[in-house]
Amino acid sequence: MQVEFHGAAGEVTGSMHLVEVAGRRVLLDCGMLQGRRELEARNFAPFPFDPAALDALVLSHAHIDHIGRVPRLVAQGFRGPVFLQRATADLLPVMLEDAASLAESDAERGNRHRDPEQPPQPPLLTRHDVARVLPLLRPLDYDARTAIAPGVEIALRDAGHILGSSIVELWGDGRKLVFSGDLGPKGTPILCDPCAIEEADLVLMESTYGDRDHRDRIATVHELGEVFEHAWRERGNVLIPAFAVGRSQELLYWFARYWDEWNLGRWRVFLDSPMAGKVVRIYDRHHELFDEQARAVWRQRPSPFRLPNLHFTESTQESMAINSIDSGAIVIAGSGMANGGRILHHLRHRLGRRDTHVVFVGYQAEGTIGRRLVERVPWVRIHGHDYRVNAQVHTVGGLSAHTDQQGLMEWYGHFRGTPPLVLVHGEDRAREALAGEIGQRTGAHVMLARPGMRCTV
Repeated sequence: MQVEFHGAAGEVTGSMHLVEVAGRRVLLDCGMLQGRRELEARNFAPFPFDPAALDALVLSHAHIDHIGRVPRLVAQGFRGPVFLQRATADLLPVMLEDAASLAESDAERGNRHRDPEQPPQPPLLTRHDVARVLPLLRPLDYDARTAIAPGVEIALRDAGHILGSSIVELWGDGRKLVFSGDLGPKGTPILCDPCAIEEADLVLMESTYGDRDHRDRIATVHELGEVFEHAWRERGNVLIPAFAVGRSQELLYWFARYWDEWNLGRWRVFLDSPMAGKVVRIYDRHHELFDEQARAVWRQRPSPFRLPNLHFTESTQESMAINSIDSGAIVIAGSGMANGGRILHHLRHRLGRRDTHVVFVGYQAEGTIGRRLVERVPWVRIHGHDYRVNAQVHTVGGLSAHTDQQGLMEWYGHFRGTPPLVLVHGEDRAREALAGEIGQRTGAHVMLARPGMRCTV
């Protein structure tokens, strides 16, 4: 069994790992690179392998940095089955269609300002490309061991990161590989805890927060309530960049849980994302994947997805109208790293106002507007124009959908015999810190994945 690394190998985004086993070629994830402009430009590069020669694709979950290049893979010749958890299969069309819409808009905007002597730049993916992916999907339940090619089997285990997120166990050639996907923290609302795995010959593990531990979740939630109170006293608005899958739903969960304590009935709450509204409906169809506490909250009133003052804004006109609200609005909008989507329009209108509170509730990749804002820069550039940052910026790190250093070490600690470990999906500082801690405590052989690196077991 041999693994070759082609994405999320030195950075957080772009997950893509090629496994050659039993004479077959299986790709784990096919994600989009996100962040700096030069990083995102690599999404247009040809794949470093022949897509038509792949026997199968296995997807760990529906975030764009794990699925965003699947339409390009199909457009360039892949025709094999795509294996994924059932909830992920429901989420994938929503995520990819939104990404295609953004890509088409970005290409159209860029081509308006291009050098007339240069050919127009095509979009990274189109809605037609997305439609060609859907017939290839092969949804699986958690814990079902399934043959995906002659001599190759997989099982998907709950990763506790977002709805349908999976740890991938892969068997072939008498060897077993375990790919963590993205691991959620224990005690994450709505979701179950990540499944513990005990046996592997090789482990690929994410390392997003490999160099730090999160704040206590309840303390973080208390901090969020304080931000709302402060913003209300200032007669301001609150902007929350949040991913449409996972973070938006968790925020609504906490809104329902602390409805009275935070006096949320006085606010107007907007989920300003057509995609997030569709995702909410998918979550509502998969209560079987919720933890026991979430099921109890869903039986209470108000239900997280049916708060009496919650507005789902579908159209562009509805989104634009939010900017006319002078105070008393909480706006949850994509994208989570403020590198696209409707949140940019709200930031353009509000960053210059001291009574605006911008709350970041997740990881901000290097090169994104979100990263610049949490680093407290005085100016940011949005859609070609510079905007002064007078708004109050809050980083609420305890709501991350990724587990922290302690959680990663605990998850790896369940394996018997300290199998060799390759760290993916993390910046070098985080990976180096985690490698040092695990190596010192367990004596395990820990490697940092690099593009094109091969590992054989």
